[in-house]
Amino acid sequence: MTQILSTRRGLTRRDTPARLANLADNEFSGYASLFGVPDGAGDIVERGAFAASLRRRPAGEVRMLYQHSALEPIGVWSEIKEDARGLFVRGRLVLDVVRAREVRALIRDGALNGLSIGFRTRRARKDGAWRRLSEIELWEISVVTFPLLAGSLVTAVGGD
Repeated sequence: MTQILSTRRGLTRRDTPARLANLADNEFSGYASLFGVPDGAGDIVERGAFAASLRRRPAGEVRMLYQHSALEPIGVWSEIKEDARGLFVRGRLVLDVVRAREVRALIRDGALNGLSIGFRTRRARKDGAWRRLSEIELWEISVVTFPLLAGSLVTAVGGD
């Protein structure tokens, strides 16, 4: 007899082009996390989960990385805040860094638009197949090709 021990919800991909916004040439914004939405690993971030971490570590101290690689910092976050939808971020790419210039070009052309968080779970509880995260220590936010959480995307990019 076959016994199913766990199931995972399949990943979905949504392409949404970032819109041009009133941002500097090297700036972009978007959502690094969404509240109440399950990611591909079965985690659901609850409202307020980032609050304590953001009090301890301001936006400029949260690293902006490329594809979660500590060897590839590409910019600086200027704003990270929780709103009704999730974790809103605004940052600027450091254009003296070659990879940052590449990321800017890829975001502008719609080839790269994912955002993803690197964190440590401080408080969570099981809820059936899901893990509900109620407190998160945020370490970094990366620009990524494939975000684990559908909808965590760059939503606006600065123009020339």
